[in-house]
Amino acid sequence: MEDNSVRDTSEPQGDQVEQTSQTQTNAPVKKRGSFTGKIGFVLAAAGSAVGLGNIWRFPYLAAKYGGGIFILTYVVLAVTFGFALMIAEIALGRKTGVSAINAFKKLNKKWAFLGVLCAVIPILILPYYSVIGGWVGKYFFTYLTGGGASAAGDKFFDSFIASPWQSLLFFAIFVTIVFVIVLFGVEKGIEKSSKFLMPALVLLTIGVTIYTLTMPDSWEGVKYYLLPDFKKFSVKTVLGALGQLFYSMSLAMGIMITYGSYMKKENKIESSVHQIEIFDTGIALLAGLMIVPAAFVFSGGNPETLGQGPGLMFVALPKVFETFGPVGGGILGALFFALVLFAALTSAISLMETVISIIMDKFSLSRRKSCVVAYVGTLVLGIFPALGFGVLSKVSISGKTILDMVDFLSNSVLMPIAAFLTCVFIGYVIKCRTITDEIELNGRFAMKKFFNVMIKYVCPIGIAAILITSILDAVGVFAL
Repeated sequence: MEDNSVRDTSEPQGDQVEQTSQTQTNAPVKKRGSFTGKIGFVLAAAGSAVGLGNIWRFPYLAAKYGGGIFILTYVVLAVTFGFALMIAEIALGRKTGVSAINAFKKLNKKWAFLGVLCAVIPILILPYYSVIGGWVGKYFFTYLTGGGASAAGDKFFDSFIASPWQSLLFFAIFVTIVFVIVLFGVEKGIEKSSKFLMPALVLLTIGVTIYTLTMPDSWEGVKYYLLPDFKKFSVKTVLGALGQLFYSMSLAMGIMITYGSYMKKENKIESSVHQIEIFDTGIALLAGLMIVPAAFVFSGGNPETLGQGPGLMFVALPKVFETFGPVGGGILGALFFALVLFAALTSAISLMETVISIIMDKFSLSRRKSCVVAYVGTLVLGIFPALGFGVLSKVSISGKTILDMVDFLSNSVLMPIAAFLTCVFIGYVIKCRTITDEIELNGRFAMKKFFNVMIKYVCPIGIAAILITSILDAVGVFAL
């Protein structure tokens, strides 16, 4: 974690930031934890990125926004916006050696507010993300105790999330597991376990996908999922894809800056980012190929079912597992949701780790006390989205549940704002060279010109346009 005793008094501006920030970075600090090498960093960062965003969120957004056209939009954004923003955040973290709340301040004190904004985002996301993690835990427990047949029932999911005590119980269990892991240290544990469990998740996802594709009429679902229908393209498609990009790749929420601060100088940032992107996007595409055709088959191509939102994975996959029979389906279901639970935990751990570092930096508390504050705060804030489908289901804005509202606020409003300001900060305040020099410490930056153009022009203009459109649509100025 960051050394809270170190505080910078200089205020570098413009081109002067390179020399000044380098002096600051070399100031004596306590020894920080670090990943053992490039593979450890890539798998740990991918473990943070590859979570519920890929397996739960991506498929239902793809189904909701027209399948193939959503995927095409997402991939274009991932290799352009995603690449530029991820490489910028990791390099920013490695150069400063601190988490987001202090990274911007360390390079320019006037921009300390951006670190605060990046700190607010994971604090908002962690509670409702943990609610979804509780859903995964419920399904894992159900399959583990032989209840796979009931999990495949049409009303099982809706009944579960509408039950106050069940929603709160599994949410609390999930948060407690995250708290215990983080409390006793996670760097070595997460890195080592990622090397085994993340590849296992990939293999199991491939296996279930292959089986799904053998089901009758599944190829109609594949066509819907993969073939772009440009008639279904809209601004909402772009908004959904951009929000998913931030969510899935852990961008604009301080995580990649924190992970970058743990990255060794001898590891190449550019190739690492390419590998993380391939891993992250590949899992998302596979998850959609596994879930959307299955939902298509069992719904008969019903648009209402395909666009039902957050519950798509929890409704479609149990029906697939049921076709394996009571024993085979039970084992496969338990194994699948166990691994999805791990994917959810790795992302939740990175979120809580980021929140803890924020608390330590801001209030100079010990790690143990910061863990307790983060744990209690998450439990309190998570009560509202956990009850949002039951006793608080009537609390809504423009038809959005509490969970959907927080998801929209964090992913479609605050993250784009943070990303836009990060581009301005790097492109025009500290200058792109501050970041590219860090990347070129151990080799040529092949996409340097592309990065400069994206950060200075394409990303800020594109993000600003999408953000303004999203807010205007949300407040009802016009309908997309």
